[in-house]
Amino acid sequence: MAGWSQSAPIKVLVTGAQGQVGSELVKLGFSDTYFEMIALDRHGMDITSVESIRHALDHYMPDYVVNTAAYNKVDAAEHDKQHCFKLNRDGIANLAEECGALSIPIVHLSTDHLFDGHYASGYSEDDEVSPLGVFGESKRQGEELLRQYQPKHIILRVSWIFSTHGYNYLLRTLEKARVSQAIEAADDRQGCPTSASDVARVIVAIIKQLDNGAEAWGTYHYCGAEITTRYRFTEAILAGAGQYEALKTEVLIPVPKKELHAEVERPASSVLKCNKLLSTFGIKQRPWRSELVSVLRDIYTNKRY
Repeated sequence: MAGWSQSAPIKVLVTGAQGQVGSELVKLGFSDTYFEMIALDRHGMDITSVESIRHALDHYMPDYVVNTAAYNKVDAAEHDKQHCFKLNRDGIANLAEECGALSIPIVHLSTDHLFDGHYASGYSEDDEVSPLGVFGESKRQGEELLRQYQPKHIILRVSWIFSTHGYNYLLRTLEKARVSQAIEAADDRQGCPTSASDVARVIVAIIKQLDNGAEAWGTYHYCGAEITTRYRFTEAILAGAGQYEALKTEVLIPVPKKELHAEVERPASSVLKCNKLLSTFGIKQRPWRSELVSVLRDIYTNKRY
């Protein structure tokens, strides 16, 4: 990839550019002369508005669109179904139709919540989807509409995203650890934590290969290397953060996920098999533990708390 060159940077328009993956993607793209990044939040392009999408596409004329905009609050979605579907289904349909009409390829982020979590060994792209709640179902329908309206697409399903900012498990755990002597964590939920910056790396690598002639449209999985449980991930967070600050938490309690009283059931297994991404694009998984070290260092070095 280092040897690739082109006469002018390719324009990549990123929706949801203030979110976890969106902001990391923009930051990575700005540091790479291969790209001209167009970073838009919902005020710059509201995917629930066809007029807003048309205006942005006509104005910026991007070569690729990366959609990271989504309704991601799994529990809240159960009480806010209309808003969730408006963004995760209808918004994707709008974007797919408009980009399809202009032949602009789309890279779209999706989720492990499309699966019910019964396969402990993990899920491949060909496994049947069976969402457990409103959030997962909205993402499922969004995927189907994207496939229908814009064949030139990459759907990248990811899981257990963490980063220095936003609504994620890492930051919520740190908030609890500063005020609670004991924290409960599910020991019967397994998955592969994935840093937002790692996902950005994957997206950049995919787009470069597409731009250099790879005809590899379709659905792919990506997550950090090494299967763990929510309990063990929490343990790693507390151990890492404990090197920077004195946390109040003294006890970490393993419990069944049903005792955490979530609004909607989470998949027991969120493990995503990444063989297709490796065989098609040559992109390898990075260990989530080293990514966690980097994210925690960034949080404390730059006082992001």
